[in-house]
Amino acid sequence: MKVPDFFDFIHVDEYSATPKYLQLSNAIIQAVEQGTLKKESLLPSINELSYKLDISRDTAEKGYKYLKNIGVINSVPGKGYYISNIDFKRKLKIFLLFNKLSAHKKIVYDAFIAALGDDVSVDFYIYNNDFTLFKRFLTNRKEDYSHYVIIPHFIEGEEQARDIINALPKEKLILLDKKIPGIDGMYAAAYENFEQNIYDALEQARTHLSKYHTLKIIFPKLSYFPKEILDGFHRFCQQYAFTPKIVSNILDEPINQGEVFINLMEDDLVILLERLIGMEYKIGKDVGVISYNETPLKKIILNGITTISTDFRFMGTVAAQLILEHSTKHVEVPFYYTKRASI
Repeated sequence: MKVPDFFDFIHVDEYSATPKYLQLSNAIIQAVEQGTLKKESLLPSINELSYKLDISRDTAEKGYKYLKNIGVINSVPGKGYYISNIDFKRKLKIFLLFNKLSAHKKIVYDAFIAALGDDVSVDFYIYNNDFTLFKRFLTNRKEDYSHYVIIPHFIEGEEQARDIINALPKEKLILLDKKIPGIDGMYAAAYENFEQNIYDALEQARTHLSKYHTLKIIFPKLSYFPKEILDGFHRFCQQYAFTPKIVSNILDEPINQGEVFINLMEDDLVILLERLIGMEYKIGKDVGVISYNETPLKKIILNGITTISTDFRFMGTVAAQLILEHSTKHVEVPFYYTKRASI
């Protein structure tokens, strides 16, 4: 078996926002943590680093100086630089940026924090689906973070957000819930497949939906929810001959027997249930209700609300694992249909 060469796993990206000396030192630290470089492993000379990585001697020397200062490497005249310490653990400092606060986002957060363990510092921000606030948080940050964990949902401004995300060091980036087209480089993600998820969930519900004729999805005009959800919804209705309708405002929408309503927003669910109760419809018999995103309360309301939902606990846990394992994998998060009394 071929022994890996140092330059097989140590790279410097000239397009990265991270200074080159830090890219060099971080790559060496990661190689030590993964066991690729072991104690007493000899390192290339300053001149060899400069030549092979196409960096200046000053940059190479600064990288080694940084590693000496934190006690990872040492040097001996005539021997050169070598790994002197492998018994260390870098403290993770994470920039966590959510699009909003909600019951299911709390599940993500709690699972993420629990899976990371104690020796971690997390700065947590909420940008309320507002691109301007999103930009301010990321461009005005004062500290360097080991990782940036971002849920990228916007009502407007997604293309500009893509440019801001692309400016982050990709080895430090984890996208949660949604992948944005045009993000380049090797980064990690724990994401939903929005179109396929709703199609598959409704297909699981198909026998329970057979007593209804019309499916209505409540999808506000100004919404951060991905349009791929509507693509999957229409594909299912076309495949199985249900009459589809997109409802932008549940307050004004006529409600008739034989219809199923799929809500995305929690506020819309409250309005829908209030109207159904006021009209004395039997929920789950006259009119069906399916709610996006599982929360504990939906197990209880009106003997249970049927849900189609991402596994938010899995999402938070796998995001932490991607960080701890130094992984750039893209992991599709499971999506579930949970039948309850509302259909």
